[in-house]
Amino acid sequence: MRYVFIALLVVCATVSFAQAELFPASGPPGVTVTIGGSAFGEFVSTAENRVNFNGVPALIQLWESDLVMVKVPLGAKSGDVTVSGPKGTVVAGRFAIQQVKITKLAPPEAEPGSVLTIEGDHFGNTAGSRDPNTMFGVNRVLVNGILSEILKWRPGKIDVKIPANAKSGDVVVQLASSDPLPDGSCCAPVKYAESNRMPVSLIPSISFAPNRGPVGTKVVLSGQQFGDAKGPNDAITIGGKPVTIAKWAPRTIVVHVPLNAVSGPVTFQQDGRARTLGQFELVEPGSDGLFPTQGPIGTLVYIKGKNFGVFSEAGSTAYAFDFDPGQNRVEIGGVPAIIHRWQDNEINVWVPYSAKSGPVVVKRGGTIPNPDGTCCAKQDVVDLEVGSFTVQMPKVTSYSPKEAGIDEIVTLKGKGFGEFLKIAEATRLELNTDAHDWKNYRLGPDVSRTEVLVNGVAAVVVSWKDTEIKVQVPRRHVFGFGHPEGFYVDPTEGEIVVRRGSWDLLKNGRCCSRKQWQSAVAGEFKILPRGLPHKEFFYDYTQEPWRTDQAP
Repeated sequence: MRYVFIALLVVCATVSFAQAELFPASGPPGVTVTIGGSAFGEFVSTAENRVNFNGVPALIQLWESDLVMVKVPLGAKSGDVTVSGPKGTVVAGRFAIQQVKITKLAPPEAEPGSVLTIEGDHFGNTAGSRDPNTMFGVNRVLVNGILSEILKWRPGKIDVKIPANAKSGDVVVQLASSDPLPDGSCCAPVKYAESNRMPVSLIPSISFAPNRGPVGTKVVLSGQQFGDAKGPNDAITIGGKPVTIAKWAPRTIVVHVPLNAVSGPVTFQQDGRARTLGQFELVEPGSDGLFPTQGPIGTLVYIKGKNFGVFSEAGSTAYAFDFDPGQNRVEIGGVPAIIHRWQDNEINVWVPYSAKSGPVVVKRGGTIPNPDGTCCAKQDVVDLEVGSFTVQMPKVTSYSPKEAGIDEIVTLKGKGFGEFLKIAEATRLELNTDAHDWKNYRLGPDVSRTEVLVNGVAAVVVSWKDTEIKVQVPRRHVFGFGHPEGFYVDPTEGEIVVRRGSWDLLKNGRCCSRKQWQSAVAGEFKILPRGLPHKEFFYDYTQEPWRTDQAP
């Protein structure tokens, strides 16, 4: 009977072993292993229920009668995995410990903040919990001792973001342990199984902006250690085409997209070593039309579209012609207009004094550099016709009444009056110049480029339309010289005149000539002595006697 009992035990153990299965059967420390079977029994305590990897206890995560899940311990060695429980100890199978290994870093040279791809073997399926303060450790990657951000973790490939404060040094992958305490409970302090070390060279970060734009776009490279000037073995290309270099300083380089540019990589070469900084997209300007399509000088024209870029010199470094073809501009009938606002999707221009009816053309200047990057082997413009504009001359066909009192309404009818520009541009030339040069400026009260003069005095505009203007008869305030009470004089007869003002650009493309006016004379007008505060309003006190009781 004794031999029969021993034989039955052997048969039972063999059945349990045959039914037990490990998955996976190999892996690095820290990986979760599932053991399937049907004779593990119930979980009693961490002291009685144990799983050992070649004698090293593992942390139990789940125990059911037919399923056990454990973490491979840090000190485990390849060998048998045994499961111990209320029904005894069984050998569940053999497990092969695999060492984590780095085989390749891509790229071998990288910038802080960029993505580094680590290829290798046996990294495990996951980095583990995202919270490093949990009971289970978190797998990690160190770059020269600095913890990096995990972007994606796969068994044979890891993507990390290189820390901004990292320096050149070794990259190491660390797999966190999840080992039990001596009594089998959770958890012993986390330790790490380390991979081999592989060096990575970190180079100074270089950024550039913008990453898209039309020909002539100013692209700024920001970084460090560029040097004080471009060296003979230094170069910058966009889509394989050399760019015009406008500035080269230790931390900043300014270039312009050349005339022959194509979309493609931005490549920076220094001391003969080239690196790709990113991609630049070359775009072509497009138009959605303009408004209005007709008007007098001084009209503000709105040009809608896309990819107009930024108003800048577009790579030109000198005014080689009467009007520099390297400068961005808008022409109306072949005459340069005055830029009020230039945005990527909208351009606003004032119709200049010398404008002629004809096509409205947006011109973007561009260059092709000399072999050393200086300007210029070629200098030209890219034209985009956005519509046509008809320049109108203001004309008064009638006005009524021909005589009126102070503050009474006079109506002028005609055509080509345009829009009323109450605070369009400062009459002071220096303010208009600042606006054209894209400087901040503040508009003051002395602002007008549309006005109606009644007997030489600017009238108060009640309403202004392209075909009709209504104004109030003004009060002329001319100080009576020497008069102690400050009375004023008002001439009663003269003309009503509608005036539009504008400027021209100078020959070198800078803003601007002095304001000039176009006038449309309506006819003679007489101010009647109505609406006056007292009868002495019209007396000329620039002449003696000055006393009011001697006035006529």
